[in-house]
Amino acid sequence: MAFGLRTKSFAFIEGEAEFVSALQWWNRIDDSDQWQRGTYYALCAAYTLVSFIALVQLVRIQMRVPEYGWTTQKVFHLMNFVVNGCMAVLFGLYKSVFSIRPKALEQVLMELPGLLFFSTYTLLVLFWAEIYHQARSEPAQKLRPAYFIINGFIYLICLWIYMSASKTATGLEAAELFLSVSSFFAALGFLLYGGRLFFLLRRFPIESRGRQKKLYEVGSVTSICCTCFLIRCALLAFSVFGKNTDLDVLNHPILNLVYYLMVEIVPSALVLFILRKLPPRRVSDQYHPIR
Repeated sequence: MAFGLRTKSFAFIEGEAEFVSALQWWNRIDDSDQWQRGTYYALCAAYTLVSFIALVQLVRIQMRVPEYGWTTQKVFHLMNFVVNGCMAVLFGLYKSVFSIRPKALEQVLMELPGLLFFSTYTLLVLFWAEIYHQARSEPAQKLRPAYFIINGFIYLICLWIYMSASKTATGLEAAELFLSVSSFFAALGFLLYGGRLFFLLRRFPIESRGRQKKLYEVGSVTSICCTCFLIRCALLAFSVFGKNTDLDVLNHPILNLVYYLMVEIVPSALVLFILRKLPPRRVSDQYHPIR
């Protein structure tokens, strides 16, 4: 019995020592300029790569169907290029960005790409909603104005909070909570219309052309986007209600590396890969293919 107690006590002390050592290592990373610089430049490189992929895909689509103008597919890839490009610039010039005064302007610059990310991917929800209602012969004219109104409302509220109330901790918490709620509704939108469109496609005949590919696209993109927005929602809410928790990029480079990878970089890369298929070429009105 005595030997067992001594062994248990030793294990506890050893575990405590390992915890203290890990905590010291974590604090050294937080205070290390090299780790911060490496993390932010890694994020810059990752965002640059995703932005470049979106641009290449946009150019390919434009070369394939230049006569169609700015379709939803083209706008989606353009917005991906802009969002990821902005994030790449912010992390590439992080020292200059973090030294911007007043502080409210810095907060606006840091949050603006996140709002654009929200608009980019809710554009997919709008696209699916239009397809779903048109397939059911239901009116869809109000969907596009609703998209612009909702996004405009979110932008105005966030900008107002950051410009007027960001000087206090309560104001920043209110902004993070509002973004958390917005992310939750974005996930709900993907779940609602992605799920509806998925089950609508499942009712098509099995031999329908492209049915399986569309099922895969809608199901995969819905799962990815719903998950990433729910993660964003949960982490932002946790940063508000959790004590001693902060997602500020100035203080936690490793946490933010994981955060941005989970909620933006990896989901964007996966969605761009899944939606990489080019639209079919337009058949000339004068010449028809031989059947």
